[in-house]
Amino acid sequence: MGVNHDIEVRPIGPDHLDALLELCREHAAYEKAEFHENGQVERWHSAFFGERPALHGWVATDGGKPCGFMTVTTDFATWSAERFAYMDCLYLQEPYRGLGLGRVFLERLREFARAEGCGWAEWQTPPDNELGIGFYRRMGAGTRSKLRFHYDIGVRGLS
Repeated sequence: MGVNHDIEVRPIGPDHLDALLELCREHAAYEKAEFHENGQVERWHSAFFGERPALHGWVATDGGKPCGFMTVTTDFATWSAERFAYMDCLYLQEPYRGLGLGRVFLERLREFARAEGCGWAEWQTPPDNELGIGFYRRMGAGTRSKLRFHYDIGVRGLS
């Protein structure tokens, strides 16, 4: 199926941040993860729109109503001494899956990575996200097996 002509994918703007909070809440529920609201909207302002943005993102809207999003950061790999893009989140509400929006988002990821001088993009997904894993494989993505560790430093919600 192709993307519905009423659905647009464009950069996240300041007017999307409240909707992004709700989409993040839904994304966490989809991944069976906890979500804590702790002032993200305020911190997103500087992360997305500050002098040196730390976060880049796109939102899918259907008739102006947000229905999905993707966020990306850049990082630097020590071994290759090259920049890479890291897709932190990609989420579509259930009715919007299978319409080609994932392909649109991955194309935005490719365009962004090239523009930022990144040699590749990486991301992760829960091992039980069969729908996502199948999609990523169909898009030509491969996997590298590593365990993901989380080391809680104890400072939350600070910029």
